[in-house]
Amino acid sequence: MLELAGIIILGILAQWVAWKFKIPAILPLILIGLLVGPIATLYTNDGTKLIQPIWNGTEGLFPGESLFYFVSLAISIILFEGGLTLRRSEIFNVGPVIIKLITVAVVVTFFGAGLAAHFIFDLSWPISFLFSSLIIVTGPTVITPILRNIPLKKDISAVLKWEGILIDPVGALVAVLVFEFIRAGASEEFTVTALIEFAKIVIFGCTFGFTFAHGLAFSLKRKIVPHYLLNVVTLAAVLGVFVLSDVFAHESGLLSVVVMGMVLGNINLPNLDEILYFKESLSVLLISILFILLAANINIEDLILIYNWKAVLLFACVVFIVRPLGVFLSSSKSGLKTNEKLFISWVGPRGIVAAGIASLFGLKLYKVGVPGAEYITPLVFMIVLGTVLLNATTARYVAKLVGVFLKKSEGILIIGASKISRLIAVYIKENNQHVVLVDSNRENINKAKDLGLDAIEGNIYGEQLKDNVELSDVGYLMALTANSDINKYAINKFRDQFGENGSFRLITTDEMNDPENNPQEGLFSHTDDYYNLIAMAEKYPGIQEIKIKNKDHYNTVINITKADKEIIPLFIKSPDKSIRIISSHSAEVSEIEDDSFLAYIGKPIDVEEIK
Repeated sequence: MLELAGIIILGILAQWVAWKFKIPAILPLILIGLLVGPIATLYTNDGTKLIQPIWNGTEGLFPGESLFYFVSLAISIILFEGGLTLRRSEIFNVGPVIIKLITVAVVVTFFGAGLAAHFIFDLSWPISFLFSSLIIVTGPTVITPILRNIPLKKDISAVLKWEGILIDPVGALVAVLVFEFIRAGASEEFTVTALIEFAKIVIFGCTFGFTFAHGLAFSLKRKIVPHYLLNVVTLAAVLGVFVLSDVFAHESGLLSVVVMGMVLGNINLPNLDEILYFKESLSVLLISILFILLAANINIEDLILIYNWKAVLLFACVVFIVRPLGVFLSSSKSGLKTNEKLFISWVGPRGIVAAGIASLFGLKLYKVGVPGAEYITPLVFMIVLGTVLLNATTARYVAKLVGVFLKKSEGILIIGASKISRLIAVYIKENNQHVVLVDSNRENINKAKDLGLDAIEGNIYGEQLKDNVELSDVGYLMALTANSDINKYAINKFRDQFGENGSFRLITTDEMNDPENNPQEGLFSHTDDYYNLIAMAEKYPGIQEIKIKNKDHYNTVINITKADKEIIPLFIKSPDKSIRIISSHSAEVSEIEDDSFLAYIGKPIDVEEIK
């Protein structure tokens, strides 16, 4: 009981440490697992582990086959949650580079790492290629914490983010197929029977995943399942599909849950977000338990196997040869610059799927006596721990070194995607500045996307925005909703992360009627609230510009806007087209470049009047 409680407590503590120091959780989790597992045998009085998942085969926390069962079920839930995040439309929207990264780069990693493992460690070809298939995946759980606080161009963040999401099921599929090929071929010398087993995995995995996904979707849409049972029924369905598929075709369960997640994620389910949030929370708990267990289950003899120059050479081949080769081949003839390709090549940490499936497959193959299987788990853990540690500690410095680090975050995040927000966002985009709209209203988001704008359907009360690496270049925050409480909450919550250069919100109706109570974060004008903006957008559906000769000229124009209720100032555009947001303290702008422009919404300003 003490060991079980200790795993959960240590796991959650590791998650907190990861959050506090902005590092991937997998790093402290594996380190804790090693400290209470194999390394503990060096400092305990009786030379035993503090946490013993399996001991002498039939003792420990998970004696016999029970550890395999737990690992399998945990990974099935994690992979299902990953599949839910995939959207069919996004696969085509992310561009040819990412499509190539999950095809061309996968082939390069598979053969490149396989060749390296074979010739460096003298492993058999099947074991070498199982190792290479396991290190294909990167994963958003390790990419996101590394990139979250590095201001990068949107294109770079998008490539790394979507590669991590899309490559998880691809890597899992390749690993499952290679494992089954080895398992069948180990006793049948890769005969026709092995190929039949290989085909059964694909057929049953895809069939069960697709069929049960639509069955679950049907029951949820018809409200056959009550709302309070929504999450647990989904969990039971995932576990049921995994086990049932595995019964019909051994090791097809992982493929079936990936397919099930992908299909459900692309069906218009009203409660999909709730299911996803529940699975994310469950995945955090499972990951915390899983990696401490897996790391603790490694023996000191396993670590000694790779405690040599060969491991260093293999690691160097994967990081400095295989990964860059895959990235450069995938990004040839793309819009990415050489320095951007170099940074993407550097950031390729392996994650949860790699370590979890490696432990599962390595232990299973070792138990049936496949030569070289004892190398799988320690080698993959070495790649996982090494790449996460390397990228977590150096990514920021490498970004500065190769010149992709944004010295100033110029992107603008707009809370709310109403008509006025979309009008403003279009103007910002036309002036080549990155802008992103966030709204919980799907209709507003769809209208924004129809205009070619970046838009995220999300709730500001959740943590979705904080984990979005595509917002790493955002330095300005504008809250433009009709609800003053939401605007104030957004400013307080996100000002540190997204508002380093300025956080603004629309003033309330009460503040508008009380000029003495003009808030510091007020936006555009202290005489106009959301309803005034909407009225101007309806009456004058466009943003106009007037040339500003100098600071005195600017003050004259601002005074005109204050005196006329049908003119609302928005931005100052410099001659180089960079945009500066006007606050409700508009008269306090310190410097105005000559020949700038004032962008405003409302009736045309009479130029003759201000000469």
